[in-house]
Amino acid sequence: MHSFRPTLFVLLLSTLLLGSCTGYQKLLKSGDVNKKYEAAIKYYDKGDFFKAGTLLEDLVPLLKGRPEAEKAQFYFANTNFRQRNYTLSSYYFKSFADTYPNSTYAEEASFLQAKSLFRDSPEYELDQTNTYSALETIQEFLNRYPSSTFRPEAENMSQELQKKLENKAYQGAKLYYDLRYYQSAVVALTNFQQQFPASAFNEEAEYLKISAQYDLARESVTEKQRERYLEVIAFYQHFVDTYPQSRNIKAAERMYTDATAQAAKLKPKEAAAAAN
Repeated sequence: MHSFRPTLFVLLLSTLLLGSCTGYQKLLKSGDVNKKYEAAIKYYDKGDFFKAGTLLEDLVPLLKGRPEAEKAQFYFANTNFRQRNYTLSSYYFKSFADTYPNSTYAEEASFLQAKSLFRDSPEYELDQTNTYSALETIQEFLNRYPSSTFRPEAENMSQELQKKLENKAYQGAKLYYDLRYYQSAVVALTNFQQQFPASAFNEEAEYLKISAQYDLARESVTEKQRERYLEVIAFYQHFVDTYPQSRNIKAAERMYTDATAQAAKLKPKEAAAAAN
């Protein structure tokens, strides 16, 4: 008898689950739009976004022209967002906002479209096309709803995406240095500083420019060395003026001292002739 009771319990549970599943399957096959809509809203309110979304996907085209259509379309977009289908949710939220620009849900839909793109933004190492789309959409939202209660979150998302692009740009510039393409590194690091003048990476970028230019000068043919050592000196002077407390100041100073000595030895031919 003891072994029978658990088995009976499992059978009863399975029967209940099967019945529940059967009821949902019947709803999917049902042609009763009102009944399906009521069930979809109930599933949505309970947090069952999969079942709600599946029902609403069938209902949205059937409800066109009816008062329920607006809510159904917004809820359907949100079921995709809640299930982390961010590519789909961004599409459906945009579609909703375009279709119902005066809806009470329009502001939230525009925000959630931006948030969907934000969530769909890849890691910085990957292509950042989606990140640029997200930034553009966030800015459009902020322009359209300047007093929105969602504004602080939207601004935080924008800042986070900007930091991601900043990180990608810096790592890309630094890669030239790591690969010992020193001339390209100097150009890339300079471009990075111009593009992101307030970046936290700028101190390190400035130091790497000195190091890259110094190594470039050392590896150059004699005719180009003096000019390139003078660039090291110029970079150092800007670095020490801008970041006098940098942890890299001593290393930079060693390169500056050697570059100064080397540049003095490599006087232009005109100066050497005049001295003689």
